[in-house]
Amino acid sequence: MGATQSPAKVAVRDRLLTARRRRSLLDVQIAAEAIAEHLLAVPDVRRAATVAAYVSMDGEPGTAPLLDRLRAAGKRVVLPVLLPDDDLDWAVYPDARSLAPARFGMLEPTTEPLGLEAVATADVVLVPGLAVDSRGYRLGRGGGSYDRALGRVPVGTFTCILLYDEEVGVAVPVEPHDRPVGWAVSPSGLRRLGP
Repeated sequence: MGATQSPAKVAVRDRLLTARRRRSLLDVQIAAEAIAEHLLAVPDVRRAATVAAYVSMDGEPGTAPLLDRLRAAGKRVVLPVLLPDDDLDWAVYPDARSLAPARFGMLEPTTEPLGLEAVATADVVLVPGLAVDSRGYRLGRGGGSYDRALGRVPVGTFTCILLYDEEVGVAVPVEPHDRPVGWAVSPSGLRRLGP
């Protein structure tokens, strides 16, 4: 993916991706269900009209149960559409039938794009990653897509990264362009991040 990567980030990223590849499908599914339960109990999520989320891939904690339950609760769910410059546009997610294969093995909605700023209209922003430190700095896959998107999110918006338990509280190399999130959710629960 696009951005220049520091050697420290590459090393941590490789270690975490290796651990994810060792997870069983059952473990991924159990984590997905637990994460959905935790998030759907959060007052910010229960009150949200619009939730910016994503379709999980490549050993990430699964998001399918969460996306289905958000829609069933009447939430407007918007998902990212990766642009050629690795920035993120957004489109409404009506159901799994609206998803199509995209770059890097991703699935994206086929509905009309809403624009880069659509993420700023979400009441809740859920992001992927490989790890997060106690201050909320996340390690992504190296393209900088979510750092740009998080830069458009108004201060005070509920922002949360979805991870496995051992990926929360990891020492993450931080660079000037990195944007923190306020919360992490893993199978064991929700954790507030920050100073």
